[in-house]
Amino acid sequence: MFLLCSSMDAPEETRDFAKFLRRRLTLPEGLLWRAIKGGKADGLKFRKQHPIGPYVLDFYCASVALCVEVDGGSHGMGRRPEADAQRDAWLAAKGIRTLRISASLVLEEVDDAVRTIISAARGDGWTPSAAEPYCSPVGGAVAGGD
Repeated sequence: MFLLCSSMDAPEETRDFAKFLRRRLTLPEGLLWRAIKGGKADGLKFRKQHPIGPYVLDFYCASVALCVEVDGGSHGMGRRPEADAQRDAWLAAKGIRTLRISASLVLEEVDDAVRTIISAARGDGWTPSAAEPYCSPVGGAVAGGD
């Protein structure tokens, strides 16, 4: 059973920030959003910049409790990996899996990124391979990212 998370689970400040972010997607987020919105990804319905608790998820599919994060180069620097791991653990405790995809993969091969998302959402036993070096296993850190 999956936990359905509404924006009502987030404080007003987080909801306001999510609204701000929805109007200012990064280039990789915008490309990915165009590729998955409206059920284009195998019928999966995603929300963009979805607020939950103290966090804003880049993309969230409630039907499979999957968060998709598009990670740029800063996610491998400073305290960012630790903060990402803490966030992923918080989400996991709520029953939400996290898939991290490198921004460079989205920019270079958005269709591959979408196939990876579909595979992770459907539980097809996806794991990163040499052909997909910029993604993480659900709940993991970006491997080989930018």
